[in-house]
Amino acid sequence: MITPALPSSRATRVSRTKADHTSQTASCDESTTAWALAARGGDPDATDRFVRSLHRDVVRYVAHLSADPQAADDLAQDTFLRALGSLHRFEGRSSARAWLLSIARRAVIDSHRYAAARPRLSDCADWTLMAERAQPTGLPGFDDGIALLDLLDALPDERREAFVLTQLVGLPYAEAAEMSDCPVGTVRSRVARARATLVELLTEAEADIVVDAVADAVVVAERAPMAEPAAMAEPAAVAA
Repeated sequence: MITPALPSSRATRVSRTKADHTSQTASCDESTTAWALAARGGDPDATDRFVRSLHRDVVRYVAHLSADPQAADDLAQDTFLRALGSLHRFEGRSSARAWLLSIARRAVIDSHRYAAARPRLSDCADWTLMAERAQPTGLPGFDDGIALLDLLDALPDERREAFVLTQLVGLPYAEAAEMSDCPVGTVRSRVARARATLVELLTEAEADIVVDAVADAVVVAERAPMAEPAAMAEPAAVAA
């Protein structure tokens, strides 16, 4: 008899959670697509709802895809300007989110091409140090977010894009495949490999933390003053 990997009750809860998430995502996509179609017809309220509902997904996607969080807001603004200018061509054949993220992808690619053609100049001797100092710190989850960005940067571009689209943005594999112009199986493979790489990197990072902690403890112990040995008691006087 084969023992199930998860207790039946837990497996049921996991299955229900995934089903609920899928249902919520589908409902959200239906709403945003309806707003996009209404915005195409000139409804200003629908346009506002369309932008607000997908702004966070676009910012997150371009930040990870470009590997430059500093440029995320500008890229997101460029994406929405392009999308609003192309709404008359949107027919709802795919979800508005997938359509918008495909525009965001092109915006990131164009940004890379522009940066390669015209490198940005800086008056600072060390512009990377200035950028790091300008970052906000001490915010809840800030260090975790930076760590995630560092780990994702280590992934190949195709795997990073597949992972971000499906695991962070929440896009279905079929739509992610359509955006990436590849089969669904390829997207699943890229996500699996990305996940394996991230787990490996996390394991290495945790091992480095343990080694550093042990090394620090050794240094502290070596620098600590040695305790003076207790004075030996004088022998008792021998009776005459």
